[in-house]
Amino acid sequence: MAFWRSLFLPTLTFSAIFLFLIHGGHCFYLPGVAPQDLIEGDLLQVKVNKLTSTKTQLPYSFYSLPYCRPEKIVDSAENLGEVLRGDRIENSPYAFNMREPRMCNVICRLTLDAKTAKQFKEKINDEYRVNMILDNLPLVVPIRRLDPESPTVYQLGYHIGLKGQYSGSKEEKYFIHNHLAFTVKFHRDLQTDSARIVGFEVKPFSVKHEYDGKWDDNKTRLTTCDPHSKHTVVNSNSPQEVEDKKEIIFTYDVEFQASDVKWASRWDAYLLMSDDQIHWFSIVNSLMIVLFLSGMVAMIMLRTLYRDISKYNDLETQEEAQEETGWKLVHGDVFRPPNNSDLLCVYVGTGVQFFGMILVTMIFAILGFLSPSNRGGLMTAMLLLWVFMGLFAGYASARLYRMFKGSEWKKIAFRTAIMFPAIVSAIFFVLNTIIWGEKSSGAVPFGTMFALIFLWFGISVPLVFVGSYIGFKKPAIENPVKTNKIPRQIPEQAWYMNPSFSVLIGGILPFGAVFIELFFILTSIWLNQFYYIFGFLFLVFIILIVTCAEIAIVLCYFQLCSEDYLWWWRSYLTSGSSALYLFLYAAFYFFTKLEITKLVSGILYFGYMLIASYAFFVVTGTIGFYACFWFTRLIYSSVKID
Repeated sequence: MAFWRSLFLPTLTFSAIFLFLIHGGHCFYLPGVAPQDLIEGDLLQVKVNKLTSTKTQLPYSFYSLPYCRPEKIVDSAENLGEVLRGDRIENSPYAFNMREPRMCNVICRLTLDAKTAKQFKEKINDEYRVNMILDNLPLVVPIRRLDPESPTVYQLGYHIGLKGQYSGSKEEKYFIHNHLAFTVKFHRDLQTDSARIVGFEVKPFSVKHEYDGKWDDNKTRLTTCDPHSKHTVVNSNSPQEVEDKKEIIFTYDVEFQASDVKWASRWDAYLLMSDDQIHWFSIVNSLMIVLFLSGMVAMIMLRTLYRDISKYNDLETQEEAQEETGWKLVHGDVFRPPNNSDLLCVYVGTGVQFFGMILVTMIFAILGFLSPSNRGGLMTAMLLLWVFMGLFAGYASARLYRMFKGSEWKKIAFRTAIMFPAIVSAIFFVLNTIIWGEKSSGAVPFGTMFALIFLWFGISVPLVFVGSYIGFKKPAIENPVKTNKIPRQIPEQAWYMNPSFSVLIGGILPFGAVFIELFFILTSIWLNQFYYIFGFLFLVFIILIVTCAEIAIVLCYFQLCSEDYLWWWRSYLTSGSSALYLFLYAAFYFFTKLEITKLVSGILYFGYMLIASYAFFVVTGTIGFYACFWFTRLIYSSVKID
């Protein structure tokens, strides 16, 4: 209590001072997301990002294809999260002036050879998209719905090209989108006449441009797209084929449209993913599970346990009570340290580390600090929070280790700091090697790899040792009842109390509480969509915590009633087994929703989902363990033992 008081009072004092001074404070914006006021004629520089495909999940740099290049390619500064996501933001030859429309602006002309034609064909066949950025807004393609009243749906980036039959030919051909019709939407300030960009859209066209005479970069005028005659591209009736020795001319238009959308709301259209009713249905579905489990826990706690404890504490009926129920008969063994207790301490500490990271990340996301406009911010925040939560991981594992009468706290601290990250790093290194072999921009560079290793060994490991030292120096947690020297024999159990069966059953309900929201998370990750409904996600996370805790308590009570006192590991595995169902659902999602056909892409998908499932196992298992730990201490501290 003193620890929490010392933590809470300074926080409360700081909050009070902050609220008192806030009226005189100045607003600030996060780096990279401040509004930019533009006047007519200001230069707008379009940046290009990675090429992405939902079929291969392998990003590539924009200039990995022979697109038009500026005089000098300049890489933008990227944070850790952007690098890990495979973002490669660079400048481009697409440049125009604010509120000055352009028509048929020629970027460059190139002639394909067999190699470049093959590169374009491969990317078109894999349905790669080109991603661009203007004023920190991603380029989108508007797609109208059949229902005119429905809001417009936006897809990130435009396809490199398309394939199909043309002019009655039965042979399938490839066509490239070489003309881009940009639309820049802006919100105008009537007082200052400045404007802010609130939208960046494009309509791609494949056009076989024509011109008279020989090509001259400065004098040649296109007959298919001429700004002097107000003639621009409106369709792709004569598409540009991708083939060896074919000439391609890249052009673009830019149109400016005034918009009523304010700068603060410009991301709303991008984040329109689905109907909120589906998420509310997910919440209601999860709440029904929670209410069902809460009813069972309430019945156990208020009726059965209260009656059992009352009878047991009554000396006249103590013998009768012992014959009626079995959980009190194992009081001398229930707190006996389990097999592999060191490993349990490590997993519990790692679970605390993950739990703290997820909780703080969601709080920051709900408060708006992890806006999608701050690209890579979410992943960067999660990595840094994971590192600094090592302090709590060491503390939790050392406290439990001390309770088990352990004496080598340095050994347990080292295993807590190394084991889980080492397993994840091994999987990640194999996957990164595969990505590197595919020459994808998603491969983590050596500099970033060194930064990750430094965060692990330079910050996380020392913090785990500091937390372990503090936790081990604390007085050991005293058990409410004494442990017998000789273990009690466990009677033969019914088939439904078999450890494997009860563990597998225990994971169904926690997974059922989150699987609907899990669909949207997988869609955002693997289908290149935004996910920014952290309010719903936080509610689902709370429901997951309650569900894991309650199912672990219910099954732990049934186990103790059958005189099986080996609850330590089973409490962890009961709720942690929900990770198995998560991985199975990921496999189901792979075969039903994704169109991945390449072996490499499949390995990447299942590799990353294995890491995610492992992390989910650690978090849910720790929740179930602490719930049962609290439950057993509560009930056994309520009975009188001679």
